Amino acid sequence: MTATLPTAADVDRAAALLGPVIAPTPLQRADRLSALTGYDVWLKREDLTPVRSYKGRGAYTVVAGLSEEERSRGVTCASAGNHAQGVAFACARAGVHATIFLPRTTPRQKRDRVAALGGDQVEVVIAGEAYDDAAVAAADFAAASGATAVPAFDHPGIVAGQGTVAAEILAQSAELGWQPDALVLPVGGAGLIAGCLTVLGERLPGVRVVAAEPSGGASLAAALDAGGPVELDSVDPFVDGAAVRRVGDLTYRAVAASRTLVDLSVAAVPEGLICVEMLDLYQVDGIIAEPAGALAPAALRVDGGLPGLEGLAPGSRVVVVVSGGNNDVSRYADIVERALVFEGLKHYFLIEFPQEPGALRRFLDDVLGPDDDITLFEYTKRNNRETGPALVGIEMQSRHDLDGLLARMEESRLRVEIVPPDSPLFGFVLS
Repeated sequence: MTATLPTAADVDRAAALLGPVIAPTPLQRADRLSALTGYDVWLKREDLTPVRSYKGRGAYTVVAGLSEEERSRGVTCASAGNHAQGVAFACARAGVHATIFLPRTTPRQKRDRVAALGGDQVEVVIAGEAYDDAAVAAADFAAASGATAVPAFDHPGIVAGQGTVAAEILAQSAELGWQPDALVLPVGGAGLIAGCLTVLGERLPGVRVVAAEPSGGASLAAALDAGGPVELDSVDPFVDGAAVRRVGDLTYRAVAASRTLVDLSVAAVPEGLICVEMLDLYQVDGIIAEPAGALAPAALRVDGGLPGLEGLAPGSRVVVVVSGGNNDVSRYADIVERALVFEGLKHYFLIEFPQEPGALRRFLDDVLGPDDDITLFEYTKRNNRETGPALVGIEMQSRHDLDGLLARMEESRLRVEIVPPDSPLFGFVLS
C-alpha cells in the first residue's frame, strides 16, 4: 500500500508532539558566510538539539504516535550514526523500549552516546561488519518480535517530524521581520528536504530551495533525472550522514510533488570543500559540525556559484541548515588532509632518487621551495638498482607555488610523477 504524503498540517501535529521535548533550535546570522557570499546568510543550528542533529524530530514523532499495543511490542532500527541516537532519545522520552542494531564499525563514542541517550529503554546490539548486516538483523528482529521498525527517512512520521525544521525557520524569520529568499538544505535519504518542502510549498510558494548533496552520493539528482529512486553504483562514505545509495520512495514522491510549488535546484558539493567548510566552522565560528552538518554551508562555496542562487540579489536572505554536530575528534587529521588537497596546498609525488650520496640534499636545496614543507617521505632503497622510489608529500603556502615546484622538478635529474587526487594511491595517504 502506498503511503499518503504528509501535509503541512501533519507537520503542525508533529510540532505539537515535539514541543515538550525538543526546543526550537536557534536561527543565527552567519557573519563569515555573509561576507564571503554577499548574501545575508543565517544558520539553522540543528547541531544544538539534544541529539546534536535533526534526527530526533522524526524519530520522536513516530515513537510518540504509536498505539498502546505497538508501544508494548517496542521498536527497532538499524543505524551507524545519528538515526540511532534519535531513536534512543525518542524512546527514553516516550517510555518505549528499543532494540537498536549497530554494525561493528560504529565508533565506541557513538555506541556509548546511543546507550547514554536511551538509558534503560534501549538495548544496543552489535550485528555484522557493515550497516547492511545490521539492517538485516533489525528486520529479522522486527519480524520475529513484532517490534515496530523505525526507518531513517522513508516514513510519513519521519518526514513530518523533519519538516518542523522549516516550520521553525518560517516562524523565527517572521519574528525578525523577514522571510527567506532561499534555503539550502542537506540531502541524504531526503527525509529532511521532503518534510521542509511540504511546509514551504504550502506556506512560502515560489521560494528558492537548493538541495545540497555530496558529490560522492548524489542520489536525489539521480532520482530526479530518472523519474524515480535509483541505486547508485557506488557511494563515497566520507560524508557518512548523507552518503545514501538510494533516496526513499516516499521522500522522492514528496520532493517531486513539491517541485511545482517551489523553485528547486540540486547541487553536488565536493567532499574536499566540505572539509574546508568544517574547519572554518570550527576555527572561525566555533561550530563543531560533522561532514553532513557542513554540507549545506559548504554548498555556498561551490566554485562558480551555487546552482539555484543565480541572479539572487546581494543582501538576499539565505537560510542554511547545519544538520548535525556528531563529529568524532579522531577524524580531524583526515579532514585537514582532505581540505589541504582540495585547496591545492598539498600534493603527492612519486620520485625516483639516485642511490648516491647527496641526492636528497640536492632535492632540498635545488627543487624544494623556501616555503615548502615535506609532510611525507616514504623511501625504498634497493641495493641492486641505480635509483630508489619515494612517495613524497609536499605542503605549500600558496597553491600558486605549484608551478614553480613543477618547473624545478623538470630541470632536475629526477624522474617525477605527480599523484592525482583521484588515484587509488590516495587511499594510502588518506587512511
